[in-house]
Amino acid sequence: MERFDVLVIGAGSGMLVASAAVDNGFKVAVVENGPMGGTCINRGCVPSKMLIYPADVIALIREVGKIDVKATVESVDFKGVMSRMRALVKGDVEMQAHAVEHTANLKWLKGTGEFTDAYTLKVNGEKITAPLIFIASGARVGIPNIKGLDKVGYLTSDTVLELEAPPKSLIILGGGYIGVEYGHFFSAMGTKVTIIQRASRILPEEEPEISDLLKLELQKRMDVFTGYEAVEVKQQGSLKVVVAKSRQDGSVREFTAEELMIAAGRVPNSDLLKPQKTGVKLDDRGYIKVNEFLETDKKNIFAFGDAIGKYMFKHVANYEASVALHNALHDHKVEVDYSAVPHAVFTYPQVASVGLKEEEAKQRGYKILVGSALYKDTAMGAAMGEPAGFVKVIVEEDTGKILGGHIVGPEASVLIQEIVNAMNTENKSYFPIIRAMHIHPALTEVVQQAFSNLKHT
Repeated sequence: MERFDVLVIGAGSGMLVASAAVDNGFKVAVVENGPMGGTCINRGCVPSKMLIYPADVIALIREVGKIDVKATVESVDFKGVMSRMRALVKGDVEMQAHAVEHTANLKWLKGTGEFTDAYTLKVNGEKITAPLIFIASGARVGIPNIKGLDKVGYLTSDTVLELEAPPKSLIILGGGYIGVEYGHFFSAMGTKVTIIQRASRILPEEEPEISDLLKLELQKRMDVFTGYEAVEVKQQGSLKVVVAKSRQDGSVREFTAEELMIAAGRVPNSDLLKPQKTGVKLDDRGYIKVNEFLETDKKNIFAFGDAIGKYMFKHVANYEASVALHNALHDHKVEVDYSAVPHAVFTYPQVASVGLKEEEAKQRGYKILVGSALYKDTAMGAAMGEPAGFVKVIVEEDTGKILGGHIVGPEASVLIQEIVNAMNTENKSYFPIIRAMHIHPALTEVVQQAFSNLKHT
């Protein structure tokens, strides 16, 4: 049995730990059954945004009539768009793999690991052990239990990256982040898109008014049905049929398309890894349980990223990796801080959020003020043709502490950062945003205006 000082399971954000451990003089093993880079670079945020940016450009061109510009999209080279995406991913993955394979004291074990005993993992029939283990084993596409689905071919956020031509029509089961992002992409590529969402709102984790506005905007380019649960899938010639039941009145509808995509969430890889065999406990969904220091129930075994199922974003996993490594190597431990975790949804228009929603703040007993501002009420918004969108902010009345910020509209993923940065200052106050000079005219003024419009609700 080969022995290492440090064992890292997962080559996404886990590589941050592995590299730092090597730099600190440890003999390190990385267990990864797929290409280097993990979900983000291979199947997630990077390839999807390589596809979505061209869709943004197409959507913008189709809207420029409102600013008296006449422009059309002559054609879209779908195969070229896909090839460009694959080339970037391939280059990054090969560069990372080359670096790993040529780093002393770092061994890449290419396979799926399975715990067999305390601090012992079996990979490709060989056992390895280490006194310090970091689990960043990630998650994979979750496939819902729908009658007939196993008999009908379907796409996922993984397999969609293999397409060489866009389908003429597409049903997407799921109106979360992945569903609305790929709905935007395919509608821009000329596909007739239908999104079927089980919940009563798309993006149900966002503020209700953000979900409502986004649905209105998406419906200009695709069909969106909320409150419908798919109960059966069947093949009808060359088409796929989804039978869905209304969760409100029980009525049944049938939806037909050339292709079907499943975007109904993700599940952890713990069923493959079996961390419970080394004393690590799982929650009722199969995600690894950790404390505020990212420690599992087993001494010197840490977990982070999608494997713990908290905030499943690459930037969060990178942050958690740094916290886990610090706590493994130092006596003075730091707690993980999720008070200002931002995220963005790259649909059209974009959505971005950080912190608490209005109802969450009220439920936690905060005395709050809420402010909002519309894009169209800024000078740059007027110049852009008054795009749909707004900024909503929540602050604690007595202290001015920012509790949350929520944006829907152009460049939301950029505008949210001003709020995130303020939430990471010593007193987390919104006052610097009010006092600071904002370039005029620029979209950032909509954030400042939201904080200038604070009111009781």
